[in-house]
Amino acid sequence: MYRVASLNFHHLRYFQAIARERSLTRAAQQLHVSQSALSTQLRQLEDRLGHALFERIGRRLELTEAGRIALDHADSIFRTGDELLQTLAGRAPASRQRLRVGSAATLSRNFQLGFLRPLLAREDVELSIHSGTLRELIAQLSAHRLDVVLANSPVPRESSTPLYCHLIAEQPVSLVSRPPGRRERRKLRFPGDLAGRTLALPAHPSSLRAAFDLELERAGVQARLLAEVDDMAMLRLVARESGALALVPQVVVRDELDSGVLVERARLDAVKESFYAIIADRRFPHPLLRELLPARSRRS
Repeated sequence: MYRVASLNFHHLRYFQAIARERSLTRAAQQLHVSQSALSTQLRQLEDRLGHALFERIGRRLELTEAGRIALDHADSIFRTGDELLQTLAGRAPASRQRLRVGSAATLSRNFQLGFLRPLLAREDVELSIHSGTLRELIAQLSAHRLDVVLANSPVPRESSTPLYCHLIAEQPVSLVSRPPGRRERRKLRFPGDLAGRTLALPAHPSSLRAAFDLELERAGVQARLLAEVDDMAMLRLVARESGALALVPQVVVRDELDSGVLVERARLDAVKESFYAIIADRRFPHPLLRELLPARSRRS
């Protein structure tokens, strides 16, 4: 087994350049060395670490899981060198752990905030949060570019990467609107009172939308669709600005309900919103995820 002291930091610098460029040719040009020399340096580093750091996909070099971890440490090592210079100049920023989070565009911002809150006050943590479709985020997770994906639907069945889907919360779902006039009943009976009502709903595909549509179909109720929205923050705004009934988890409109801008018109006991943290099957789990995902959370 090699000791840390045996690492050649030139190897790490070369590896970092290859990882950034995803190409031996471009990295060699940037470093002003021959491609063959750079390839030799990379093999020597892989031999010392005992793991392959890249796999070739088409014309690109993609990091393996070990490669992603090595890059994080290489970045940290060279950042520490920069911190040394800053320390001697009278400034000393603290070293940090970085957690890369992917968040489905349909996910409540309030829920994301609640999940990440334990890390927000920590000076030793740096968060990188990306939003996108679940398919895009799963691809990035599989390529080791994200550490965790937050979503309101479970792992897609077609995923070719072994993934763990932690059910971390379930939230009640409600129909909300602006406060109704005096003549209109505040509480509605679901689903019967929705006949002819104007609705703002989450867009397809959505497990919440599918469950809601099924309840209306079973009851033979037809309503009028004003808008279907694939972003919960936008759905919240539609609820505030229109007279429509909006289907949302309560966590999405918590502030509006507390202030009275919106009111709950009906709670749907048969429909719940589930929230998941999706992680890849890693040989080297991210330490921060052990804090955020307690052992009691369910895997599927």
